[in-house]
Amino acid sequence: MTTNFHMALIPQENINDILPLVQMLNHDKFPVEILKKRLQDMLTDGYQCLGVYDGEVLIGICGIWVLNKLYVGKHIEPDNVYVLPEYRSSGVGKLMMDWVFNYAEEIGCDASEVNCYIKNEKGIQFWNNQGFKAIGYHMQKVF
Repeated sequence: MTTNFHMALIPQENINDILPLVQMLNHDKFPVEILKKRLQDMLTDGYQCLGVYDGEVLIGICGIWVLNKLYVGKHIEPDNVYVLPEYRSSGVGKLMMDWVFNYAEEIGCDASEVNCYIKNEKGIQFWNNQGFKAIGYHMQKVF
């Protein structure tokens, strides 16, 4: 596969471009209108998204949260990381994380944290390969 990858933060005016990939990531669990509303709310809370392009085609996304917590300090959290299936195992994920970690250092982050579903064995392996260590459980209560 001949590739021409480039990465950039997706401008807010184009942020809805990520929605088809977010739907694939979530197996079409959420209607696009719900995702659009949630995404707009996330933008007001500082959410950004890195896009990976092959030419002009968006082939990968990595949401970015910059947070501060007492136990870790200023850190970056990759979120909703997704690469189109035909581009997996081609190094796109590592390229994204290299970009995210460089960005984190540029803006003064002390660490990075990530959430990964327990049953996502490939995801867990990917995050382990990126240097992450499991330190606890991410728990949720839905109201």
